[in-house]
Amino acid sequence: MLCAVQFVVVLDATIVTTALPAIRSSLGFSDAGLTWVVTAYTLVFGALLVPAGRVADLLGPRRALVTGLGVFAAASAACAAAWTPAALIAARAVQGLGAALSAPAALALLGLVSHRGRAVGLWTAAGAVGGGSGWVVGGLVTDHLGWPVIFWINVPIGLVAIASALRVLPRVPARRRRIDVFGAVTITIALGLLVQLSWASLVAAAALIALFAWHLRRDADPLIPPRLLRSPTVAGANLTAALLTASTTPAMYLAMLHLQVVLLFPVFNVGVVAGSLVGPRAVRRTGHRRTAVAGFALIAFGAALLALFSGAAPPPSPGPGAAAPGLGAAAGFAIAVAFAVVGAGLGAASVASTRAGTEAARPEHRGVGSGVLTASAQIGTALGLAVLAAGSSVGSGVGFRVGLVGAAGVAVVGMVAALLLPGARFLPGARLRRADREVVGAGG
Repeated sequence: MLCAVQFVVVLDATIVTTALPAIRSSLGFSDAGLTWVVTAYTLVFGALLVPAGRVADLLGPRRALVTGLGVFAAASAACAAAWTPAALIAARAVQGLGAALSAPAALALLGLVSHRGRAVGLWTAAGAVGGGSGWVVGGLVTDHLGWPVIFWINVPIGLVAIASALRVLPRVPARRRRIDVFGAVTITIALGLLVQLSWASLVAAAALIALFAWHLRRDADPLIPPRLLRSPTVAGANLTAALLTASTTPAMYLAMLHLQVVLLFPVFNVGVVAGSLVGPRAVRRTGHRRTAVAGFALIAFGAALLALFSGAAPPPSPGPGAAAPGLGAAAGFAIAVAFAVVGAGLGAASVASTRAGTEAARPEHRGVGSGVLTASAQIGTALGLAVLAAGSSVGSGVGFRVGLVGAAGVAVVGMVAALLLPGARFLPGARLRRADREVVGAGG
């Protein structure tokens, strides 16, 4: 059930993209206004992740999840029934709020289940497959059933998930503590600016993050417990999460944009599922550090392979969703292999970083810890697209390869960052390494 929540939340970030032409003709959007159908969701979702994680700690993750799912389902119905551009944009923003409440709460609840490693692997696979499937599913549903259906399908899924959550998930007592309003507002605006993908917004976001860090050291009960951020494992997990999305998202975006290989996303999804299922076993056998390093190595190799064989591809074809014409069999096979390799690396490294980040946090901090971990991934996506996609504009072929080589370079940096993760295996009952016991287990 928790994996279904992750699948739908991530799916909705991409599925709408392929339906934009139909939405524009149906509701009369301008070109500038049409982008807000996507931006309203991603902006609110990314901006509210950390405060929503704190809400999960205060209300209990079960209650936060049910509330978020209810908001998400209601907003999805409003999206499907929207009659004006403004109504759809507003409903998409509320949908982002529901997703922000649901994602950290669901991830925090994974820490309460048995076979945690397998659960995190399935969670990782569900999110990655949801993101990759959106490009294909959105086009098919829009062409055959109409664009409102991409929103209507969320309603029964949300209602079933709510019923399942109330029936099977454990009730975690709420904690009566104040909410750090200044910290919540500051980090919300900062994360909102980050997903705008402009240099001015990145500079402003950096300034606000610095202000937020200053505030954390001085507030008696801050939004994020400073001791949590000082944990070497938590810091390493968040850094690797950011570098994961900073390398893989631009690589897949550039491949889709230049090669028009949307139909290869199922190959990417197969790779992600394989990596996510093998990842928990690899963590049990070799530890988080080696699993993450191996995952980043696969991403670097796959991105380099895409860059190498991109020269064999002609310019993008005008038809949406079609493979580039004239792509040779050998180059096409190599590109398919590269997609699967990048996906496998993403799955394996995600399992290692997610398990390390959630297991190192105390139970009362797992909600905000999950929010920070998810926000780190959003930051990586924003920075990766802003930097690497900007580099790809240097000519159609050369710029594309520059962006992919840059993605491979980010993955190499990720291999180094993964050394911050614990080498030991976090099995049920296993002890944290000494630095984390001193920092995370010391309270507040």
